[in-house]
Amino acid sequence: MYIKDGGKKMSEEKKVMDNEQELSEILQVRRDKLAELQQAGRNPFEQTKFVRSAWSSEIKDKYEDFDGKNVSVAGRIMSKRGMGKAIFCHIKDDKGLIQLYIRADAVSAQEFADFRKYDIGDIIGVSGYVFKTKTEEISVHVEKVVLLSKSLRPLPEKFHGMTNTELKYRQRYVDLIVNDESRRNFEIRSKFISYVRRFLDNRGYMEVETPVLNTISGGATARPFITHHNTLDIDMFLRIATELNLKRLIVGGIERVYEIGRIFRNEGMDTKHNPEFTTVELYESYADFNDMMDLFEDLLSGAAMEILGTYDISWQGKEISLKPPFRRMTMAEAVKEYLGVDFMAIDSDVEAVAAAKSVGVDMDKVEPTWGHALYECYDQKVEELMVQPTFITMHPVDVSPLAKRSPKDPRLTERFELFICCSEMGNAFSELNDPIDQKQRFQKQMEMRANGDDEAGMMDEDFINALEYGMPPTGGLGIGIDRCVMLLSGCNSIRDVILFPTMKPLDSDKKVSKEVSAPAEAAQAAPVVEEKIDFSNVQIEPLFQDQVDFDTFSKSDFRAVKIKACEAVKKSQKLLKFILDDGTGTDRVILSGIHEYYEPEELVGKTCIAITNLPPRPMMGIDSCGMLISAVHHENGEEKLHLIMLDNHIPAGAKMY
Repeated sequence: MYIKDGGKKMSEEKKVMDNEQELSEILQVRRDKLAELQQAGRNPFEQTKFVRSAWSSEIKDKYEDFDGKNVSVAGRIMSKRGMGKAIFCHIKDDKGLIQLYIRADAVSAQEFADFRKYDIGDIIGVSGYVFKTKTEEISVHVEKVVLLSKSLRPLPEKFHGMTNTELKYRQRYVDLIVNDESRRNFEIRSKFISYVRRFLDNRGYMEVETPVLNTISGGATARPFITHHNTLDIDMFLRIATELNLKRLIVGGIERVYEIGRIFRNEGMDTKHNPEFTTVELYESYADFNDMMDLFEDLLSGAAMEILGTYDISWQGKEISLKPPFRRMTMAEAVKEYLGVDFMAIDSDVEAVAAAKSVGVDMDKVEPTWGHALYECYDQKVEELMVQPTFITMHPVDVSPLAKRSPKDPRLTERFELFICCSEMGNAFSELNDPIDQKQRFQKQMEMRANGDDEAGMMDEDFINALEYGMPPTGGLGIGIDRCVMLLSGCNSIRDVILFPTMKPLDSDKKVSKEVSAPAEAAQAAPVVEEKIDFSNVQIEPLFQDQVDFDTFSKSDFRAVKIKACEAVKKSQKLLKFILDDGTGTDRVILSGIHEYYEPEELVGKTCIAITNLPPRPMMGIDSCGMLISAVHHENGEEKLHLIMLDNHIPAGAKMY
């Protein structure tokens, strides 16, 4: 197969070998430098402290105060250039970069000689006076320098940073050194969490901590992680929500309560989901879901203004306004507006299911009720249209086991979700406080669990017992911290706002990937060993006997595509949804039934092959516009599949012949 605009003449294998040899040489040189210093009695790792008098940003922002004054600064060498008997370099501290100027006649001969040998990445401390160079750059004229730590590995190439996405997540410490954008994302995260705390504290809420380990999994519909307590000899669950324990505190008389905590759900991973994530849940006595809407609107819009200085942001290629008020509409109103189906005029389950199917909604794997039909219409067809901030209210009872029924329509609950760019940002109820109704809903969940739904909730008798003591009317709200940070930082993947996202461990027995082995990505120095593959048990499909002419073959448009995002399709065990760059400037959506073989996070950033001129095919309420090409064979009677992946040097849209 010939590929236009293909890779370089040098084979990837040879480049990897050359890169590994280069890295090995660099590592050895740096270790030799360290050994020389240690033998001379100047071991940098024996340094225990350096007294710093100023930060880089402080010196720059208040130059008039520091001009000509002596300072002590410390940081990592990020650039270095020599000019005879003078050396310029930039060091990076927690607040930014500052230039250093080192002259041979301003420091000791030993210090200058040593400094010539220092490498990019080394950590130094210096003292000297502040001045401006001829180019007006604020700098420190160094009078004393000490090596505080020796960097034994090279940093990624300075102009491109750390571009290997997977490596960024695995080696976040390197990512933070070289990518200022990553640092900014986590600064926004820290500021947002601080803002949430101040916002709620100022409204009289009490922050609490509830158990992570529980004997019952409850408070949400999700598959839990299970562990074992050895002393008690019982299985326990990592919490999937903080809800039920916080409501116990409402019963106990703490009228405004919240918790910012880690949540664990043993489910799929994609650009919006990580098994371990952070939420804030809050509950207020004598309030309802309308009060929670007002609170959430104030919180999110206020955070945007304080952290970013504007209500207007860009996210997922869309221009979003967080200026209040946000749009508010019932789920039935949304379905009527966008699909033309008026569920409020439908009474029977049969008619509701028929109406849902008439607009292309898949009802095969859900209970055939009015409530489920309404919800699936919204979930499969309308949610993807919610770009600007929109509160969707009045969810069916069928999908809201912990929310209070609407007094106006018992089929509905006083519940809302906030959607921005098709993403749920938060969930809120007028909380159910009827112990009899609550027990019945728990029993319904138990029936679903007995029928094989391992995400259905468990019976919590103690929570029922608490409700029987009496819980006041209460409004509750759960907010996804990670999603909100994605919004404020403009990140498209949840892993960009979690410092250490969950990753599949590297298999040491397998060949290290080419990108992970590259020195430009500060990768592993282990030698590449050719993997021995046993093909003796492989069975392939017989070759086609019918031949096609060249013109027929040429009608199939094979293109290189870049995977921008990938996520599991709701309610599907097999399907993955791909957002692809096909070179046209417009995202292409393709669904592929390969979830059995790949997790979504493995595929983001890869270059693959797609047929782009197939007619759109509706799948799970989503139009799939093309087909990704995979290689399929059978081994010992079991089907095996490998998605065809190309050299990342091949541009999106490159046509294949």
